Amino acid sequence: MALILKSSAFENGAEIPARYTCEGDDVSPPLNWEGVPEDTRSLVLILDDPDAPDPAAPKMVWVHWVLYNIPPDINSLAEHITSATLPPGVIEGINDWQRLGYGGPCPPTGRHRYFHKLYALDVVLERLNQPTKAAVEAAMQGHVIAQAELIGTYKK
Repeated sequence: MALILKSSAFENGAEIPARYTCEGDDVSPPLNWEGVPEDTRSLVLILDDPDAPDPAAPKMVWVHWVLYNIPPDINSLAEHITSATLPPGVIEGINDWQRLGYGGPCPPTGRHRYFHKLYALDVVLERLNQPTKAAVEAAMQGHVIAQAELIGTYKK
């Protein structure tokens, strides 16, 4: 069975409801997954926007959320999950606002795509000091055994 990532808030390829953006409550959407391989030791979740700042002329990938060392027996994250309510063992990375936690879609112009990426790893990552997406991806190198993606879009 393939690793599958879903949200009850929006379908793959559909618009992310405003509640989960800077124009709403800016809280994380509910996410759930299935098909985690048996030999998975931890999961990583990264949310980023490859269309920044303008989808007509993207110049960078904007990182909205980084979570790592999600235990493999966890199969969902509730809506509006915070540092205080994360499952034990889960570690947050630094987003491109230079803070921990979720930062919702807030595109300056045009309709952007938001990639929620879930990775199953064959290791538990070492604790990284204030990790960025790049640091987590470097630590994951050679340890990804499955991955899933959920894309949402948003335009102000």
